[in-house]
Amino acid sequence: MSPGVVDFLFRQLVAGRPPVDLQWQDEGVTLSAQPAGAELARRLDETDLDALTPTELFHYVRAAQRLAAWAEGLREAAVDRYCQPGKPQDGVVPSARRASLG
Repeated sequence: MSPGVVDFLFRQLVAGRPPVDLQWQDEGVTLSAQPAGAELARRLDETDLDALTPTELFHYVRAAQRLAAWAEGLREAAVDRYCQPGKPQDGVVPSARRASLG
């Protein structure tokens, strides 16, 4: 266990509280409930892995897997569009779409 986890568990023991951090549940959306996207990527990037308990680390890994699957879906959609450049997408002709991109 990391020093941060050991310190947390020691403080919980001394205070007579269970060795589980429940306060984080009141602080907003959990990683397991955060939808895949830019916000989840930011939160994963800013997380100090050494401070996570084994359960939190498990949820971190699952969230990272969801994010990777989401990004893979974006990549597959882009490849599909790249491989079919002449096919109109969403009812918009490709030349009009390029003009709207700048």
